[in-house]
Amino acid sequence: MTPLRLLGRGRALFTFAALLTASSTAHAQNPAGMDHSRMSHMDMGLPPVKLPKGALFTEADVRFMQEMIAHHAQAIYMSRLAAGHDASPRLLKFANKIDQSQQAEIRLMQEWLRANGQFAPDTSSWRQMSMPGMLTEEQLKELAAAKGSEFDRKFLTFMIQHHEGALKMVDDLFGTPGAGQDVDVSVFANDVQVVQTAEIGTMHQMLNTL
Repeated sequence: MTPLRLLGRGRALFTFAALLTASSTAHAQNPAGMDHSRMSHMDMGLPPVKLPKGALFTEADVRFMQEMIAHHAQAIYMSRLAAGHDASPRLLKFANKIDQSQQAEIRLMQEWLRANGQFAPDTSSWRQMSMPGMLTEEQLKELAAAKGSEFDRKFLTFMIQHHEGALKMVDDLFGTPGAGQDVDVSVFANDVQVVQTAEIGTMHQMLNTL
């Protein structure tokens, strides 16, 4: 059994409980006003996809994994700001969970891409790539300048936006004809949807207590 298939099972009990209080999935809006659909993959530094004969995965599957690496990497950057910005203990614990879980997922995505002969971006890729929900430079500056309860509020607000962007990426993947048929890609994408929907619900609850 591959690591990606094990990933979904390992989280099952946690996500089931969390989903009981999760909010409905919302489609992300692009705060920068940037039309992601018009950005070419070459503009984002991604080489062309070469599909081997008989491959079960599609170009959309490869792009989803490549772009989700960058998406996760920005979330990790955001999460690591918490320790130096007087975040509350609860938020710091939540940010550390995002950091650790998404690091593991990045490794799994990179392994899948390399195993299938595709380019695997590294964690610096979020600085050159832009996808739904990702923070603008101005938003990143706002977050980096905040402290204490203001940091908590901005972190939660921006991370909800960020997670909703990831859900939009999953929707786009499954809405693309032929995509999402590879078992590992399908398991991973569904896991992102379940976990991040649950985390959005948790973050809304945390915002309500500030």
